[in-house]
Amino acid sequence: MFVQLLSSSAIDQNAVEEFRAIMAREGTGELTLIQTQAQAPLRWFREVYPELDAEQATRLGIACAEQAQLTSFGPMSVPLVSAGTVAEVVQLLTYLPVITKAVTTQFDRQPEDLTIRLSGNAGEPDLDCLVVTYCGLALMRLIDLLVGDTSEVTMHSRWPEPSVLSREAWPGGRLVFDAPLSYLHIPARTLHTACRFPDPLAYEVAITDLQQALERRAGPQDFTRRVRELLDDRPGVKTIQSVADEFSISSSTLKRRLAAEGTSFRELLQKSLLDRARIRLLDRSTSVSEVAAELGYSDVTNFSHAFKAWTGSSPSHFRRAHQHP
Repeated sequence: MFVQLLSSSAIDQNAVEEFRAIMAREGTGELTLIQTQAQAPLRWFREVYPELDAEQATRLGIACAEQAQLTSFGPMSVPLVSAGTVAEVVQLLTYLPVITKAVTTQFDRQPEDLTIRLSGNAGEPDLDCLVVTYCGLALMRLIDLLVGDTSEVTMHSRWPEPSVLSREAWPGGRLVFDAPLSYLHIPARTLHTACRFPDPLAYEVAITDLQQALERRAGPQDFTRRVRELLDDRPGVKTIQSVADEFSISSSTLKRRLAAEGTSFRELLQKSLLDRARIRLLDRSTSVSEVAAELGYSDVTNFSHAFKAWTGSSPSHFRRAHQHP
């Protein structure tokens, strides 16, 4: 993807030359990146764009996503092209760490839609803005290419709208700013839409290869990721002992492994509950009491107290503040 962007209109020629100078300094190049399937470090972008802020990062992310090519995604290219439905395309986000660890995705499935939360891992807000904007919009554009008109798919960005941004240009009104967190929203009917070039056998083989590649590339934060995924996917799992049981380890071992990765079970649980609460509160067809029950709270009062402790506002105030016309 990075190499293709260097030959696109998304990055100006002066920046391209600076990127190539950095690669030469670090003993690599475009051909080497392709052959080794290496990831271009995000610090290169900070070096080339020293004054990068959220506004410029958003514009750059949009420009890069507009130039995204299916062949830019290495081992994920074949399954992307051969997917049978939008749901199978989305499933591939499970294997995103194979090509980048800059973005983490988390799923919130409801009967009427799917919400995919996008979190940057750069450790720097402006670079997170760049990669989250690029990743979300690239996926949205790829779905458009594979299916056709999917105008009901929208991306919501937690960053403000740039002062210079044409609302008529791609992706137009499908990119919503000032959201409580960054996410893609895909209606259920879109998930069942058939893709143009389905090849079930090729897709199945590619998924097996991706699973093996993911296991080989599991990094030092893998245990934290697995615990967070369990908390997100199993709303009923809320105690450290129940999570430890899922991994067939003691609660003290779970604490120790999370501490070694710089986090704790309490921190992961609170983040999971908060993210799921914010996503569900954006759905105005769901009452606050229903959200509380989904998250495992015995009553709405306890949920409201917890939510206010996390965010400084009540669930009702949060819902009003993020109500879109």
